[in-house]
Amino acid sequence: MQQTTNTILMIRPINFRMNEQTAVNNYYQKVIDNLLPETVNTKAQQEFDAYVEKLRGIGVNVVVISDTDEFDTPDSIFPNNWISFHENGNVGLYPMFAKNRRLERREDVLFELEKQGFEINNIVDYSSAEDESVFLEGTGSLLLDRVNRKAYCALSPRADEELFIEFCEDFEYTPVVFNSNQTVEGKRKAIYHTNVMMCLGETFAVICLDSIDDKKQRKNIVKHLEEDAKQVIQISEQQVDNFAGNMLQVKGKDDKLYLIMSQAAYDSLSKAQVSIIENHCEILSSSLDTIEACGGGSARCMMSEVFLPKL
Repeated sequence: MQQTTNTILMIRPINFRMNEQTAVNNYYQKVIDNLLPETVNTKAQQEFDAYVEKLRGIGVNVVVISDTDEFDTPDSIFPNNWISFHENGNVGLYPMFAKNRRLERREDVLFELEKQGFEINNIVDYSSAEDESVFLEGTGSLLLDRVNRKAYCALSPRADEELFIEFCEDFEYTPVVFNSNQTVEGKRKAIYHTNVMMCLGETFAVICLDSIDDKKQRKNIVKHLEEDAKQVIQISEQQVDNFAGNMLQVKGKDDKLYLIMSQAAYDSLSKAQVSIIENHCEILSSSLDTIEACGGGSARCMMSEVFLPKL
């Protein structure tokens, strides 16, 4: 089993904007008043293209598929929420909270990966849970420690506990469930995705423990991470607001490890935090300001890791 991969699937946006359907519980989204929708989309495409170029520059195999005009899918740039790929050839499809995000699920994405020599053995489809208004948004909701077979999940309107347990049984993971909150207008409200406040690398974990209000839950997570020999790197709630939890470790050329993050996330880190991360791997950052502001997601959300076996 491997924790990191060299192959990443990314969807290039064609109708990117702030998605009004997700803004109800994603408190990181903002409307950029002075920009026309076309300008927002163009800026997002420029950020996307520069980001892909940087990833390819360090030797990451990036499979880019363009969004289509068939449906209005403003969040298609975040494919990790609707699909996950596993080393045994399994693919997970997930139920999405926003109705217009359900239209992002596309069979041709699977055909493209097969065309590129990846093997798909089995599709585990949870999307029918949408009929009961039950959601679990892929590796946004699930943080997978693939080596130690543990799955971390911060419960939220987009991450249902029962469905999470079902996923863990199907994919053979030990569930680690907790609640993670942010302060919105003076009230503590659930952070919409686990991968906004936590990132798992091979030998470390970046996590905002301050967002976990329950001390027992906090202790339990630290216990799990430490028993798996991961160095715990704490970030603040303010750093979470700058997407410092939304990072992903990937393999570049010759299996060299990199931690990928946005420029805003990098700029929010202290020198000490950067130095600790650099003890584990190199950092690669890219400016994603428009995507972060309108989409409320960042570097990690844009990458769907491909662990499928090669034919």
